[in-house]
Amino acid sequence: MTRLTIAIAKGRLEQPALELLRRAELCELPEDNDSRRLAIEDEAGSFRFIFVKPMDVPVYVERGVADCGVVGRDVLLEYEPDVLQPLTLDIGRCRFVVAAPVEMPAFGHRIVRVATKFPRVATSYFGARGQPVEIITLSGSVELAPGLGLADCIVDLVETGRTLRDNGLEAVEEIAELSARLIVNRASYQLKVKEVSRVIEALSQAGVAP
Repeated sequence: MTRLTIAIAKGRLEQPALELLRRAELCELPEDNDSRRLAIEDEAGSFRFIFVKPMDVPVYVERGVADCGVVGRDVLLEYEPDVLQPLTLDIGRCRFVVAAPVEMPAFGHRIVRVATKFPRVATSYFGARGQPVEIITLSGSVELAPGLGLADCIVDLVETGRTLRDNGLEAVEEIAELSARLIVNRASYQLKVKEVSRVIEALSQAGVAP
């Protein structure tokens, strides 16, 4: 029996991804996964699911440790892994935005300090607009940076916008709309074509983004 390993991004995508897999009826999954368990198998032994940090999902898939993965498009845009992306999934919807303090003047041609967890995305976006920037890479709580004088604006993910508003910020530009993606290792797509195709078909029928 050929077993597929699927990497799932921990955090906000984990439960929606598991629910999508249950709807796809690919295998029997426990209703309540213990968050401390980093790997589980289905009862038939056809699938192994590993739970890793979002930025690690493409690493596991690209290097062939996992055959497939479910991860946000934000991670794929930032790290640009060499993987296949056969499906856009209807989970994890959010936006990449530029956010700045309310009533902040236009950027103009001055160097703008941008705080972000996504330096590649930010650099590419402002570079394409010809806006000179200084990228300040943070690992979290980027919404604090403008209020504390560390940055003029931020580039970050937004779902409802409430966190921005609570910190005196507003979205001033939208970079991209995002959702989760199914990614596949290139070798697995060829060597395990039957199993991978089954996953793609099942998830397509369970519901994907338009």
